[in-house]
Amino acid sequence: MSTRIDQRFGDLRKEGRPGLVTFISAGDPDYDTSLAILRAMPGAGADIIELGMPFSDPMAEGPPIQRASERALRGGQTMVKTLAMVREFRKGDTTTPLVLMGYYNPIYIYGNERFIADALAAGADGLIVVDLPPEADEELCLPAIKAGLNFIRLATPTTDDKRLPAVLANISGFVYYVSITGITGTASPDTGRVANAVKRIKGHTRLPVAVGFGVKTAEQARTIGLDADGVVVGSALVNAIAASLDPRGGASSSTVSAVTELTQELARGVREARRAVNPA
Repeated sequence: MSTRIDQRFGDLRKEGRPGLVTFISAGDPDYDTSLAILRAMPGAGADIIELGMPFSDPMAEGPPIQRASERALRGGQTMVKTLAMVREFRKGDTTTPLVLMGYYNPIYIYGNERFIADALAAGADGLIVVDLPPEADEELCLPAIKAGLNFIRLATPTTDDKRLPAVLANISGFVYYVSITGITGTASPDTGRVANAVKRIKGHTRLPVAVGFGVKTAEQARTIGLDADGVVVGSALVNAIAASLDPRGGASSSTVSAVTELTQELARGVREARRAVNPA
């Protein structure tokens, strides 16, 4: 069964370019502003969107995304509201792939079967659950795939050839390669090592490989896009939200535009990645 994610990467292959994958935390800095950002991202150049499910202890995240989760939770964001946001987004956009990204605790509390059913009904296309290892695939991964959701997993610089087959087992949609050792937004990727890692992963799977963690600028996105099928940007966009807030920490008149303008810059970088190799 082909999903929106499969279709989007198929379209990108035909265009001969990588995709831009953007991340925001649902409800940051408030529900309405977050929904407005979500709705604006495809028009600004996002090919796939990861929507973070706010959690009080996001262990893989650096300070920017930790603070985004905190702002969202303080504003009353819940799993119910996050799924409602997906439903609202789908009313105006039936083609952009949307991946729910986060941690297992909120899903477990919500109820696995209920979550899978509600995420599908809302219009989500895939899941990234950072802290669920392959050994727990029967818990969520396999039921999600059976229901029609892509299940995407992280591969890291420490995922060696012995471990990689287990990481790649049962997943679909794409592989998310973490370009640095550590938490999000704290370092810049070594593009040479990233290129070698992408090549190595592609030797084990036919799935597209998207690269994230540490990508902040259009130039970095362009360079990584030479080898990767997708470039993931999260902390830089979350930082743009934070920098736009008013003195009381609420959304300002520039919050949505701050994110869309950066998305446009990143999209230009991604689209330039292979232009010299595949001129239009």
